[in-house]
Amino acid sequence: MKKILLVLAVSLSGLIFSQHKFLDTPKLSEEDLKSEKSAKFGDVPAEILYRSYHFRIDYDGSLYKNIVSRVKIYNKDNAADYLNQEIAVYDDNRGSRETLSNLKANTYNFENGKMVATKISKDEKFKSKEDKNYNITKFAFANVKNGSVVEYSYTVLTPFLSSTPRVLIEEEIPVRYIEYVFDTPKPLGYSINYKGSLSPTHRVMEEKQLYGNEYQTYRFAYENVPAYKEEKYVMNNNNYKTGIKAELNSTMINNVFKSYATTWEDIRKRLYEHDDFGLQLNREGVVKNLLPAEIKDLPTLQKADAVLKFVQKNYTWNNEDEVFTDKGVRNLVSTKVGNTAEINLLLTMLLRSVGINADPVVMSTVNRGFLLSYNPSITQLNYVISSFVDNNKIYLLDGAYKHSEINMIAPKALNYYGLIMGKKEVKQIDIFYPDVSKTLLTVDANLNPDGTIEGRFADRDTKLYAMVVNERYVDDKEKFAQSYKDEYKFALSNMKHSLLENNDFETVFNFSADTFVDAIGSKLVFNPLLFLYAQNHEFKQDTERKAPLEFYSPNDRVKKVTITLPEGYAFENVPKSKKFRTEDNALQYTYLVTQNGNKLTVETTTQIDDSVFPKEYYPAFTQIFDNITKQEAQVVTAVKK
Repeated sequence: MKKILLVLAVSLSGLIFSQHKFLDTPKLSEEDLKSEKSAKFGDVPAEILYRSYHFRIDYDGSLYKNIVSRVKIYNKDNAADYLNQEIAVYDDNRGSRETLSNLKANTYNFENGKMVATKISKDEKFKSKEDKNYNITKFAFANVKNGSVVEYSYTVLTPFLSSTPRVLIEEEIPVRYIEYVFDTPKPLGYSINYKGSLSPTHRVMEEKQLYGNEYQTYRFAYENVPAYKEEKYVMNNNNYKTGIKAELNSTMINNVFKSYATTWEDIRKRLYEHDDFGLQLNREGVVKNLLPAEIKDLPTLQKADAVLKFVQKNYTWNNEDEVFTDKGVRNLVSTKVGNTAEINLLLTMLLRSVGINADPVVMSTVNRGFLLSYNPSITQLNYVISSFVDNNKIYLLDGAYKHSEINMIAPKALNYYGLIMGKKEVKQIDIFYPDVSKTLLTVDANLNPDGTIEGRFADRDTKLYAMVVNERYVDDKEKFAQSYKDEYKFALSNMKHSLLENNDFETVFNFSADTFVDAIGSKLVFNPLLFLYAQNHEFKQDTERKAPLEFYSPNDRVKKVTITLPEGYAFENVPKSKKFRTEDNALQYTYLVTQNGNKLTVETTTQIDDSVFPKEYYPAFTQIFDNITKQEAQVVTAVKK
């Protein structure tokens, strides 16, 4: 992995005064309702006019989350994310749960010279249970037009005081005003973790008499925040947006001070003492005699591979990612179905049973965000895999995925860091995929005298990329097939998708087209890469790069096109082979041309030697891919003899 500097959160301290008035929801103005575009940001699909996040803890130990949001819709067809809302409340299934109240939602329009409100009725709100811990309330705004303003507010009461959710200041649309307010009783000490590049326009941190008691208040407000332009080749753009989160660090109750600051070693001890983690690992009798006896006699790596395959064959993931077991490893052995913790703790136990000193690895998935090593917290963790050491090298295994291999774990878990929770110590490790994944695009085509082309196309992915593509295919087969029809605008037939015996994933189809060849007199002129030639590339970002480039895996992309001419034709003006690369060989490109009689083969290979590159590499990618596009724009001529 290339060296990369991640933006770290900082703890804000000190006393800063502001005359700004917080928690003052402005009245919706007629001017805002009638406006046709943003006064500050011009033509944008929508704009957040006002948003307030107010977190207040009372002296009874309850946390109230009060949310108000008002969004101006300029183009409703491009602002769908702001017209459908979901509110999640958490239930730990141990007697503590969050509750939602005071939900109000309105659409405002300017009609016949006055403001008209359309309320969301109770019938238009519905609840669903997404998993065992979250209940979701969903609603969609009604009567939305270009020019509407949509507004909602609600309160969530929660008994969970360890932290507030991370509030994102930057959005995909501009923000006129957004504020974060956190009011906590003085006996509770919180750290305010601030991550990102934006500075607040208004900021207050002080002790103050509030709600009839002594409080510590933290208040941050931002004005005229530009839209955050999401970047390509980033696994989770939210990691790089400005955000704020409060986390409990201490209490002083009845003159007794208690620190909640923990280390990863503290968390390791808690995990090993927990019935749904460490105590599961101690139940060795559960896995006794599960494995075939001959596995014990294999060399270490073969033994580990055999155990992994045994788990993959006999147990199935239930699509739930957890750091703790739900029903336990014993239940998994009985029912054959379990969450990621159950499957990979079982994998760890089985490895130990055949003499491999295996330990679980805990981590945060990509969608959860970075694992912040400087801020130890169990709440960050939502995924478990297994690990072992052989000849001073760490190997990772993920039994939840049927087609994973040693060191090939779920792509969603490739999130920079993980923590090996050993029996006696904790160790932070880098989490990345070390091998090269390949995409192999192969075309065998015949050129006809009338300029039409017909042939066969194969798209094969290997290693980690095969796992990614197979996931997409299994998730929605129709959508997967349609993606090819949408990309290639010509006649396709006999399309087939398959996971091969070596775990490569391949899509093949036959094709015919009449758009790739220009007939000029007796000459046929065409690009030898046919439909694999792209006039543009994806490394032309017009703003300064904020995030690193993330590819999941070092990778090779190979395009190989073989064209056979019709009888009586010969090639002219055949391009020459060429190579170029960056100075450190991190990016390499080869354009190889081979001619054999009436057959011409053009094979291009683009090699990217790492899975992550710092943002400073972006200009090099732009330069290399500018040259690739220019090189691949060359044409050949077929002349009738």
